[in-house]
Amino acid sequence: MTTRMRSFLAPALALAAATAASVAAVSAPAASAAPPPVSHPERDWMGSQVAEHMPDGPSSPPPSLAAQTRGLDVSGWQGNVAWSTVAANGARFAYVKATESTTYTSPYFSQQYTGSYNAGLIRGAYHFATPNTSSGAAQADYFIAHGGGWSKDGRTLPGLLDLEWNPYGATCYGLSAAGMVNWILSFSDRYHARTGRWPVIYTATSWWSQCTGNTGDFSSTNPLMLAYYGSTPGPMPYNWAYQTIWQYSDSGTFPGDQDLFNGDFSRVQALANG
Repeated sequence: MTTRMRSFLAPALALAAATAASVAAVSAPAASAAPPPVSHPERDWMGSQVAEHMPDGPSSPPPSLAAQTRGLDVSGWQGNVAWSTVAANGARFAYVKATESTTYTSPYFSQQYTGSYNAGLIRGAYHFATPNTSSGAAQADYFIAHGGGWSKDGRTLPGLLDLEWNPYGATCYGLSAAGMVNWILSFSDRYHARTGRWPVIYTATSWWSQCTGNTGDFSSTNPLMLAYYGSTPGPMPYNWAYQTIWQYSDSGTFPGDQDLFNGDFSRVQALANG
């Protein structure tokens, strides 16, 4: 094409491009907004959203401790924990928040994770999931790199994936039910591939129903930690026949949340040993 022809066609081409852009701006769907930043991870702990979204169960005395083992879960919200006192009051295991998304590590993780071990508890780390900020595999990698791994020392529980309502925006993080199941599978598969263990999954039955459509069968691989603040655990999420751990209250004898392992201490040891 000659210079003269290019000069002749330029105004017409510019007008066509401007018209096409205007049409596209009207007819094309808006681009998805970026997810809100993880701006208050110190306020996101295992159960922080459960109390806001799920009513308590029937009012009653604390559940029976027969054939169950007492424990707790903590995060940076509790700060430095007096683990010798916790142990003296009867706790035998603990879960400690390590990470959130791929940007946050708890500044109290070392004190809580190492301190609980030194006090004689079997302990594990947990990750607060934000499925709209990065892939499940990426968050599993970050978790493992910042304290969430596993070793067969008889004192370390497999890592735990904390799944609950979004504290930053869309209830189910903007994911479809199938998208949420795939995200959980991505995290779980990566964690298993790198550690040899399946992560424990923490959730509430009502969240699982709302955000996965009550689908996604993890019952044959992933132990369940169930959140339900009542006198009994209540119904299980899809296809789990029972809970391995029950978070039955957000306050009580121990700092943080109050947990019961579904079995005597030998079962806690069995989960630690794999």
